[in-house]
Amino acid sequence: MDSKCVQFFKNKTILVTGVPGFLAKVFLEKILRVQPDVKRFYLLLRSTDNESAMERFRTEVLEKDLFRVLRNDLGDANLKDLVFEKVVPIPGDISVVNLGLQDSDLLQHMWNEIEIIVNVAATTNFDERYDVGLSINTFGPLNVLNFAKKCVKGQLLLHVSTAYVCGEKSGILPEKTFKMGETLNANGKLVIETEMELMKQKLKELQKQECSEEEIAQSMKDLGMSRAKLHGWPNTYVFTKSMGEMLLGNHRENLPLVIIRPTMITSTFSEPFPGWIEGLRTIDSVIVAYGKGRLKCFLADSNSVLDLIPVDMVANAMVMAVAIHAGKSGSQNVYHVGSSCKNPITFGQLHDLAARYFSKSPLIGRDGSPIIVSKGTILSTMAQFSFYMTLRYKLPLQMLRLINIVYPWWNGNKYKDIDRKIKLAMRLVDLYRPYVLFKGIFDDTNTEGMRLERQDINKEIYGSLEFDPKSIDWEDYITNIHIPGLITYVLKR
Repeated sequence: MDSKCVQFFKNKTILVTGVPGFLAKVFLEKILRVQPDVKRFYLLLRSTDNESAMERFRTEVLEKDLFRVLRNDLGDANLKDLVFEKVVPIPGDISVVNLGLQDSDLLQHMWNEIEIIVNVAATTNFDERYDVGLSINTFGPLNVLNFAKKCVKGQLLLHVSTAYVCGEKSGILPEKTFKMGETLNANGKLVIETEMELMKQKLKELQKQECSEEEIAQSMKDLGMSRAKLHGWPNTYVFTKSMGEMLLGNHRENLPLVIIRPTMITSTFSEPFPGWIEGLRTIDSVIVAYGKGRLKCFLADSNSVLDLIPVDMVANAMVMAVAIHAGKSGSQNVYHVGSSCKNPITFGQLHDLAARYFSKSPLIGRDGSPIIVSKGTILSTMAQFSFYMTLRYKLPLQMLRLINIVYPWWNGNKYKDIDRKIKLAMRLVDLYRPYVLFKGIFDDTNTEGMRLERQDINKEIYGSLEFDPKSIDWEDYITNIHIPGLITYVLKR
């Protein structure tokens, strides 16, 4: 494969954080497959020592089905040799200075050798503990940036963020950078250092009060959500990711910086083969719950655009961005990698496709019989959803509570169990509400320009670096690739 883009990675040394995460794995596999002459990959994994880092890499990366094409092409022995020669798993943590690396000789060697730094590490829990979110999503990228600045041959830092740093804005959302201290609601100025101090103070108070670990965790989650909403973001995840972007933009100096903002990442479209996925991504929980017959009602606007993008397209955009921008001193570029602008699919369309799929190919229940799915009820406002939940569940629950009080021996803890499940469902709906009722469209002018910049690549090669959402036939992808991939690789059926 002789293209300028792929040739760029020949003899390059690359640091990747966020391994063994979903996107980081796909990015690694892609480059090893198309450019085996890459010089070296340093992979930062959360581990206690070198041995456990290697073990995590082996079991959570290399042995995954994702690598089956490489394994089939090279043979098992040759793949192991390639990995042994090219890949160095190292234990580390982006929330710590120097990424937690203690070996001074290794540090110096990495600073002398690394040319490209790719930061994929993040915590993606919407309601993450504020202390955890700040350390990984906000100050983690700053630690990676400071590490990158020490790399003598450093040519580029590519940071993976999320398109949803925009909060709940509607309309066309541009690929623009954040200003330091910017908020989404003009509610005063955001001071990141103050956020860190507030978190530390709250943590100190909780420890002084001798709160349990469970109480501390919940208080930290509540603090993160309240601080996010105060400044206009819907949850701790996108708030802490936004602050991470601000720190990178403010402290980058002359180091070339690329920020990739993917939308909702889904299974592979074509590479290394269609349908590979790991874990339930954002919308997949809904698809699986529906297929299992557990989703009778859902909060969503049928006309809202769901911005889905296959993971291999995101990895391809990352590969292209690195090749284009490496070495361009002082440059900073933001790329939305999604589908809403060029090839949108609505929640209603996805719902119809899922209904058709599970009607024709139902999942099998524990009793061995097919699970029959109904179309279900979609409610487009939180008020409608709350009213539905009150009629369908909360009023019957109050009757059960009354019975529980009068006859406490009847049905044991059934009331408490159902009450807990309803509260959990309402909490999840509240967390997902900004996305299922989202009214924004992600402009991808910069990303389209990046696609056009490589017109000198012939069609065969261009196809192997595909990240144009217009190439996706949603009906074919959802019914023949994505849902079967979920069933095979997540449900293991």
